[in-house]
Amino acid sequence: MRRLKPLVFLLCLAPLLWLLWKGWRQDLGANPIEFITHATGDWTLRFLVITLSITPLRKLSGIGQFIVFRRMLGLFAFFYGCLHFTTYIWLDKFFDFPEMLKDVGKRPFITAGFTGFALMIPLAITSTAGWIRRLGGKRWQLLHRLVYISALAGVVHYYWLVKSDVRLPLLYGAMVLLLLSYRLAVTVRRTRRLPASARLS
Repeated sequence: MRRLKPLVFLLCLAPLLWLLWKGWRQDLGANPIEFITHATGDWTLRFLVITLSITPLRKLSGIGQFIVFRRMLGLFAFFYGCLHFTTYIWLDKFFDFPEMLKDVGKRPFITAGFTGFALMIPLAITSTAGWIRRLGGKRWQLLHRLVYISALAGVVHYYWLVKSDVRLPLLYGAMVLLLLSYRLAVTVRRTRRLPASARLS
């Protein structure tokens, strides 16, 4: 599986290369900023869902090596989230921070999106093996469960943004809820197997 990491890395870069190609050909539609914003937002959610799918896929398939891709995929989710956020603050708002603060207060979908992105920052920072050692396994795992909240905030952001055709945000939302349900089911099953003394500690 580790030999496939360079190929997976290139595949993860494909959406960015596709955007650059369309930009070079001036094929970003009538509103290029909106096109880039939507494309990078879509890929942020897609990578979040793919990242969350790694653990269930690994356990259900019995192929434990899938875990080697999880950190890379999670970081690519953050990477496309950064591109999405940068498009907003640079190309859309031209670094007009007072205007952006007004947006956060007045437009709920902006607030939801900013929340989802902000929650991704500590996850990206603590994704290294060194941070896992510093925080300890349990605390690190607890922190990284914020990814579910981040993904749900991203879904809400998308849903409130599109307003009319909500099929895609609902699809992403269903996927995230399914993966969250799987995680909760595994946690409950694991807790039930513990002796009573361990549950109380």
